[in-house]
Amino acid sequence: MPGERVVFITAPRGEGSRIAKYIVEKRLAACVNVVHGITSFYWWEGRLVEDSEDLLVVKTVEEAVGALIEEVKKVHPYTVPEIVSLPIEKGNRDYLEWVRREVSLPSGHG
Repeated sequence: MPGERVVFITAPRGEGSRIAKYIVEKRLAACVNVVHGITSFYWWEGRLVEDSEDLLVVKTVEEAVGALIEEVKKVHPYTVPEIVSLPIEKGNRDYLEWVRREVSLPSGHG
């Protein structure tokens, strides 16, 4: 049976709340936590970059991850946004059942 997922997304500082609200309004996640002011180091276009970013911690279901990625790419300011999905191995079953109930899959997905 497909399971629940946690998805990590980084965004420019100050953009995380806008993207999080969009994701939840689209019903692609039950909950998104926004952690403001993380520092990220990465290589981009041949140089080492240090950026202040927001981290989104998205709780969703496996069946919604494809649509989630598509939708985030539409509204994200980065050319190549970080969007990574990890399975939730264990957790509060009541919470995970709530996550499943709150996510609505768009037609054509799942």
